[in-house]
Parts: sequence; C-alpha cells; structure tokens
Amino acid sequence: MTDRSDSINQGNKGTGDGGRVAVGDHAPDFTLPDQTGNPIRLSDLLGEHAVVLYFYPKDETQGCTAEACSFRDSYEVFKEAGAEVVGVSSDSVESHESFAAHHRLPFVLLSDEGGALRKLYGVPTTMGMFPGRVTYIIDRDGIVRHIFSSQIQFNRHVIEALNTIQAMQQ
Repeated sequence: MTDRSDSINQGNKGTGDGGRVAVGDHAPDFTLPDQTGNPIRLSDLLGEHAVVLYFYPKDETQGCTAEACSFRDSYEVFKEAGAEVVGVSSDSVESHESFAAHHRLPFVLLSDEGGALRKLYGVPTTMGMFPGRVTYIIDRDGIVRHIFSSQIQFNRHVIEALNTIQAMQQ
C-alpha cells in the first residue's frame, strides 16, 4: 500500500497564516483516491472547472449525510455554473463507495486516510478532537476565492459555495 502522504504536494502550500490555506492563496495540489479507487488530482480538475472542495468529518453521520445530500440536490446547478464538487474525509475508499451509492451522490468523494490533505489545508478540529467541516471554493486558476467553516450549519456550505461560484461567473 502506498503512503497517501506521498501524493500530497506540499511544495505548493498556500501562504495563509498559521499554515492554513487562506483566500487568495494558490490551492495546494494533491492526488487522492476517489470512491472507486481511481486517483484524482486537483490540478487535473482545474482549468475547465472551478472546484468546490469540501472537507467533512465522517460518512453516514447525520450532519455529513445532510451536507452531502444538499450538495447532491444542487449538483446540476454547480455543473451548469462550471464547477465540480469534491468531498473529502478520512474514511476509506470502501466507506466512500458505500456512502456514495447509498445516497446516490453524483460527485467525487476522496479518501484522505491519515488526514494528510486535511493537515496540508489547515482544516481545524472541533473541540480538539472532531475533524472540522470546511468548504474551499477554488477558481479555474487554482486560487482560493472563498472559505466557509461551520461544524453545524451543514446546508450553509452549499449556499456559500453556490453564491461564490455564481458571483465568480459575473
């Protein structure tokens, strides 16, 4: 098995304070397996698409399911606006495959086992122990245009992302 951290490009880290990616930073590139085990690289998605990169705590939990289903229900609007949705958690490829099938999720879920990507982006924990819930809106050039962080406002992540993507079109 390959060490997943080998596929994280730390040389392209943003310059946000405290090691966190901030608005205006170049989004760090990475390659992680999706729910089918295929490697997905951020830089391969950019250019033609803006990317809504959302980090969530865990598959099949109440809040994460609500958030994923909200992204699912708005997925066509994101696609029409030229954006791709990508979810990330530390769950396994197998867990993501089951989660995506169970909830008919049409977008990519990436497996960040070990949390290297979460750490690279500086996604905070909640109460020091729960993986945080943060959404990054990355434009076609790879620049972070908006960040929204809220552990409990699940549906707000979709609203913030849609508003930002639509504003970027104007």
